[in-house]
Amino acid sequence: MNRRYVITALGGAAACVSWPLTARAQQAGWMRRIGMLSGLSLDDPESKTRIAAFLGELQRLGWSEGRNIRLDVRSGGANAVERRKNAAELVALAPDVILAIGSISVEHLLEVTSAVPIVFAIVADPVGGGFVGSLAQPGGNATGFMMFEYSLSGKWLELLKEIVPGLRRVAVLRESALLAGIGQFAVIQAVAPSLGVDVRPIGLRDPAEIERGIAAFAQAPDGGLIVAAGPSSVAHRELIIKFAAQYKLPAVYIERFFAAAGGLVSYGPDFVDQTRQAATYVARVLKGEKPSDLPVQAPTKYQLVVNLRTAKTIGIDLPPSLLARADEVIE
Repeated sequence: MNRRYVITALGGAAACVSWPLTARAQQAGWMRRIGMLSGLSLDDPESKTRIAAFLGELQRLGWSEGRNIRLDVRSGGANAVERRKNAAELVALAPDVILAIGSISVEHLLEVTSAVPIVFAIVADPVGGGFVGSLAQPGGNATGFMMFEYSLSGKWLELLKEIVPGLRRVAVLRESALLAGIGQFAVIQAVAPSLGVDVRPIGLRDPAEIERGIAAFAQAPDGGLIVAAGPSSVAHRELIIKFAAQYKLPAVYIERFFAAAGGLVSYGPDFVDQTRQAATYVARVLKGEKPSDLPVQAPTKYQLVVNLRTAKTIGIDLPPSLLARADEVIE
């Protein structure tokens, strides 16, 4: 998406509007400029929620849109060419700092700048991805908040086995071209033998691949799904949830909004809160601190959310022990 956005958080919602050129000119002398590259479409409700959380926290810290900051937002785009173009456009605007949401966003920004400060959120393995030298001492122009430790992926398989003790087969929906997709699947594969489960991957390139993969997998019994973290799993979440229900497959997802949309169970960090936390680092950079001096932070809290309505729909009785541990039960 090549539109320019000024996003205002009002009442917890994000609204996208254009700022008149006259107002921009009047404020140019004292306003700080923030860029944002989102891995999701800017029309995605989850993207709007994350942006609203970011701007709300910035406002709490004294940085308000239209008063002392200006925000230019680009979507990560549908393909690598568009993503690189949007990243280059943001850097060319010479912002004081850029918020990068998602690993792909960071990757493309670092391809075009080693000088503009970058604060990232929802990024898997920033060291392995080459974005920072180490978590404690990033050392370059980027720092922020990592998505999770890959070990979390094994817990998704353990959850599925707890929900369905007779589980024998699990399909993992993941993006094979992404480091995060490879890392998550590798951990699940490593845990699977100890649980007596056979795992196989399903790609997420487009809706047709997802439909074919789930339909073929569902032909045999004792199966379940794990939907790994990645921009495609978020973009296609409604389709994935639909097919999981259609074929009565128990499924575990990474984030609450999957369960809220009809997914059976989610377990993982709060990505909206992580984007909110990124605002604290952006504010510190605006005050003069360098990304190289700000350590990368890992999640400290994970949410377990279960959807009882979905469990009834697919004919599963969730274990009382799971319900007792849940942070939220959707009835």
